[in-house]
Amino acid sequence: MASIKLSVERLTEGLYIKLPLQWTDHPFLLNHFKIKDHQQIRLIKNLGVKFVYLIPEKSDTKPLDPETPVEALTEHESQFLDKQAEKLWQEKQGRISRLKNYKRRLQRCEKNFNRSMAQLRSIIGKIKSRPLTAINEAESLVEDMVDALMESDNVALHLMNDAKDSEDIYFHSLNVAIMSMMLAKSNGMPASDIKAIALGALFHDMGKLKVPTAITRKTTPLTEPEENYLKLHTRYSLDLANLAESFPQAAKPILSQHHELLDGSGYPKQLTADKIDLKAQLVSVVNAYDNLCHPQDPAKARIPYSALSYLFKNKKAQYNSDYMALLIRLMGVYPPGSVVQLSNQQLGLVISVNSESLLFPNVLLYDPSVPSNEAPILDLEESDLRIEQAIAPHKLPEKVYTYLNPRIRISYYFDPDD
Repeated sequence: MASIKLSVERLTEGLYIKLPLQWTDHPFLLNHFKIKDHQQIRLIKNLGVKFVYLIPEKSDTKPLDPETPVEALTEHESQFLDKQAEKLWQEKQGRISRLKNYKRRLQRCEKNFNRSMAQLRSIIGKIKSRPLTAINEAESLVEDMVDALMESDNVALHLMNDAKDSEDIYFHSLNVAIMSMMLAKSNGMPASDIKAIALGALFHDMGKLKVPTAITRKTTPLTEPEENYLKLHTRYSLDLANLAESFPQAAKPILSQHHELLDGSGYPKQLTADKIDLKAQLVSVVNAYDNLCHPQDPAKARIPYSALSYLFKNKKAQYNSDYMALLIRLMGVYPPGSVVQLSNQQLGLVISVNSESLLFPNVLLYDPSVPSNEAPILDLEESDLRIEQAIAPHKLPEKVYTYLNPRIRISYYFDPDD
């Protein structure tokens, strides 16, 4: 988008401008915006800048002529302007402080995620040879996660950075466990049920370790024998759990029934709604969502917004509608990982959502004037901007894609101190 250098003396209402300053060096919410009143013009002039960048195609009007006389301010107007500037600066400082705090919490959340991922890798490494040790360690991991989840009233779901040397089963299992726990909590379930759900979710696909990787990693359609072999993973998961007497009975239906569907079209037993365990129904909704985002064939991956929409529009007969509604509430209308376009046409990446304000997630903004590691995170609830649409990452210009770094694998974790 072409911009023109423009003297601040030529500013008028309706011009869309970009400030030649870092985000922290001015009191406005964003570096670029449409001028809405004379007060904003006075504030821009008071910043000491001689020029701004005009973006003509986003402007409603033309700049003033160069020879337009400048109005002198009365003392009263000048004092009022100073007060307004001071108020905006205070609001901005508060926003910067909250942003720093938010980024600190994100780093803590990232550490917790990496620690849980490392523990899960260790657990999965022992599942065949030392199932009792693996299940005891998994119960300890689940205990810690559920305790942290239950301690807080207001939990936010965050998008995590991709870990290195990933194996699909770790990410998928932890993702499904995290989202299932949060879903169970928002459904008002007690901690004991949430622990059973988390343990079942962590182990729901462990049976795939007994299926050849030529099948589990195949990106082209499976043959009927391969499909039948893959479907055995529900039985294999249960077999692994049964190797340890301590595996809770309440979690076992999740292993065997997470692919059963309410209309009887699922597997392995084609159970219908009233025969499917409720905990398994909850995990199956989350499992379906994560599988849509991360199918074996990456070319078929749906963006989070599209995955939720697809389930809601096409799979109501197969999944518990209460849990599906709760999942949408948990994930937000635009889940973490969604690339979005805001009402000012700016692009951003949704990095967290708070269940108390679904339409107003936190968005990492694309702003080429700011280094990507310092990019401002906008709490939409604090701004007058709105999300207009979700955008498929592959449609982004390369420089925007590199800056926002949309995740190929979308992983979630929660921050209990939000």
